[in-house]
Amino acid sequence: MHALYRRSAFLISILFISILVLGGSVFGQSRPQRPDPAKGGADGKRNQRPVPKTEEELKKEAEEKKLAEQEKNAVEEPGVAKVETDIVNVDAVVFNKKSGQIVTGLKKDNFAIFENGVKQTISSFATPDAPITVSLVLEYSKWTETFGQSNGGYFEPGFYESVRPVAYFLSKFIKPPNDYASVIAFDIRPTPITDFTNDPNRIRQTIDILLRNTPAFRENNLYDALKFTLLGGRGDSVVLDNSKARTADYAGMIDVKSKRKAIILVASGIDTFSKINFNDIRKIVQEAGVPIYIISTGNLFCKKYCDYLDPSRVMPGTPDRMDFLTAKNQLNTFAKESGGVHYEMTFPSEVPTYLNNINALLRSQYSLAYDLEVPHEPGKKYKLEVKVDVDGDGTYDDKTFVVQHRPFVTSPKLAEPKPAELKPKK
Repeated sequence: MHALYRRSAFLISILFISILVLGGSVFGQSRPQRPDPAKGGADGKRNQRPVPKTEEELKKEAEEKKLAEQEKNAVEEPGVAKVETDIVNVDAVVFNKKSGQIVTGLKKDNFAIFENGVKQTISSFATPDAPITVSLVLEYSKWTETFGQSNGGYFEPGFYESVRPVAYFLSKFIKPPNDYASVIAFDIRPTPITDFTNDPNRIRQTIDILLRNTPAFRENNLYDALKFTLLGGRGDSVVLDNSKARTADYAGMIDVKSKRKAIILVASGIDTFSKINFNDIRKIVQEAGVPIYIISTGNLFCKKYCDYLDPSRVMPGTPDRMDFLTAKNQLNTFAKESGGVHYEMTFPSEVPTYLNNINALLRSQYSLAYDLEVPHEPGKKYKLEVKVDVDGDGTYDDKTFVVQHRPFVTSPKLAEPKPAELKPKK
């Protein structure tokens, strides 16, 4: 009996202790937490009284509401794209009519720009102290070899007559760290030899590649090469990069951010079968606004043989007298409408003089710009005229000085809307 009593007392003690322990922990977990005063206002209150809005806040709210309504009710016209033509840039060179001496040291007040006869306010002006960025484009084909041989040089390849001006300009006038040059050779298609560089080692490698190799095709796709240089696109990988990829994407000269940029073209001017025609490349040249300085090599051949190249007497596929005349006129057009100069190479000894003149013109360009109050109409041509008052007496010196610049600006046309896809009939 006593054993049973002791056992029962022991069990009751164990049960009592368990209740105390479990109850304490339950009570400890269920204690109410104090509210966080940070969630209330500055004075500890959770609900603040509304503060009346100021006049500025009410005005801003009304403007936002109005803009939201306009956007909601706006009607989008299909096939219409926005054309950004707020700023027009014009590069100009001033020189004396009689002596040909380039005039430097002029200021913004010495110039005036007229668009379709209306004087514009010059908003930006840069003096000719900026470095240059040029793309040298040379014809590198079998015809280049033939035209060069007519110079009478039998101890060196004929295409050297095209390589020599490029090598001379690269080695003498591209000075690091601020000048840059790229080189593109073309025959059936344009091939970049080097991207923009001023590294003397890379320039030497570029010249070595042009001298060591020989032209492979007869075709001179001049229009395609100019389009590629100006607008960019997909083309052969840069030769000096030794890339495993066969092709790469390139930006054109119009996208180059440089105050002094130009193209130096060394070519005969003859185009065989480019994908685009003369009218297409002419519009591209006009719209790009990049001056093209041209040294034409076709005259080396034509001065000896053009009198014998009657169209009825030459083989099909061979340039005749009219082809050379057409090439000359086309190159004149490219130079004039881009604001550049065309030099007809009569003797190779004239090349250093041409290149010195080109370098002087590039270094002496004045960069002017004006803002448009009304954007240009897409596809319309506007005549540009830049006048100069050298002595600052209020009278333009048209009789004494010449201002070389592009003659007009053409805004690009809107892209035509793509035709809607035809849905299959059910």
